[in-house]
Amino acid sequence: MSFEPKILGFLCNWCSYAGADLAGVSRIQYPPNMRVIRVMCSGRVDPMFIFQALQQGIDGVFVMGCHPGDCHYLEGNYEAEKKFDMTVKFLKMIDLDNRIRLDWVSASEGVRFGQVVSDFIDHIRELGPSPVSGENPDENLLIKLMAMEVAAGTDRMRALVGRERKLIEEENAYGELVPEEKFNEIFDSAIHDEYIRARILLSLNKDPKSVKDLALEIEIDPSEILENILILKGRAQVDMQEIVGITPIYMRT
Repeated sequence: MSFEPKILGFLCNWCSYAGADLAGVSRIQYPPNMRVIRVMCSGRVDPMFIFQALQQGIDGVFVMGCHPGDCHYLEGNYEAEKKFDMTVKFLKMIDLDNRIRLDWVSASEGVRFGQVVSDFIDHIRELGPSPVSGENPDENLLIKLMAMEVAAGTDRMRALVGRERKLIEEENAYGELVPEEKFNEIFDSAIHDEYIRARILLSLNKDPKSVKDLALEIEIDPSEILENILILKGRAQVDMQEIVGITPIYMRT
């Protein structure tokens, strides 16, 4: 039996959803694999929606909005692009970034809608089923996706996404700009740090652990675990439960 992918599409109301309507009334042929969620703007597609879809076993996620410069809300598709870029960077850690796509389709582009949807479905069909779909999903990948969902929703990541344009394009009070390369370095570091912290929190949700236990589970150096434990303690998300011998045991607060 041939594999037929399950695709979830987030389509903006003003352009790509109207383009889908046009494709329908024009009887343009494309595979029926994509289930559509209409959103008022592509900028409203939170990264957590994508992570949750992948956790549910969706084989591919498509986000569509208005062409740059044509957004009904002026800069909504710019917001969508920045959120999507962050999502891609997270998913590259587990080689699932090729299962999501962002594209622009206007209300008059029914033919283009059919083409981009067909291309994406063919691409996912070639990749095969998602490793977290079916009756025996990859539990390790599921945990990592859950951690990415938590990490992407932190105040730090939301602030970086929301302020990127202002930081690299507008001078501050001292006439300074943040170079794009420097911002990307900060951004990539934040993605790594918040992901590790989310992994720690999810692990401590199950039971208290030592730094060594966490390091073995997450497969990183104990010194990095301890550094992030201290930051999570400062955020009042983690605390020390007890000391066993000379080993501190940490718990989720």
